[in-house]
Amino acid sequence: MGGGLDARPDQAQPAVQRTRNRWGDGERLRFEILDAACELVAELGCEDALTIRGVARAVGIAPASIYQHFQDKAALVRGTIEHDYARVSAAMLAADENTAAEDVVERVRAQLHAYCQFAVDNPGHYRLMVTGRYLSAPEEGQRPYSPLARIVEQGEAAFERCQRAGVRLRVTPHRAAVIVFVAAHGRVALYHGADPAAKNSDDIALFVDELVSVLLD
Repeated sequence: MGGGLDARPDQAQPAVQRTRNRWGDGERLRFEILDAACELVAELGCEDALTIRGVARAVGIAPASIYQHFQDKAALVRGTIEHDYARVSAAMLAADENTAAEDVVERVRAQLHAYCQFAVDNPGHYRLMVTGRYLSAPEEGQRPYSPLARIVEQGEAAFERCQRAGVRLRVTPHRAAVIVFVAAHGRVALYHGADPAAKNSDDIALFVDELVSVLLD
């Protein structure tokens, strides 16, 4: 992007003074860059306003240090999308693990609640995640890469676990996973677009619970 965007008031803050990483801490710096980029996208409202210089200022490093990890802004934005999807996946798995192992249906609900809670708590992040504008095009002979598809596969595995436990589904585990995530996304979108005075995240949790019940025979 042009240099004019680097002068935006919300990115024109003094650089954070940062302690130099020890040799071998490059991966740690990469995560710091991603965390800063995610937060800036949330603050600025869209990825178009994000700049390499602004992220570098937030982390407290020179812009050249970011280019050691991401070749350009598109790669950085793509990295933030994948980073946030990894966070969602981890939150879903943690919710699953914190639910009674034998209650396979509740474990499905727990994962969906975690997904929706992330979307509610991080609207700027979530908006960027679902646009997918900067996702990599697949190389010849490879299947398209989609972080969201990986999340759906995680849900599919949870429904397969229900089947193995003797729970009957009205549709296949894959279709069940697609239905719940498409519906959950739609419900979250309604929440984000609602009048602030009318918002109630508990309604999303209730919707998810009812949706899962509809899919059970």
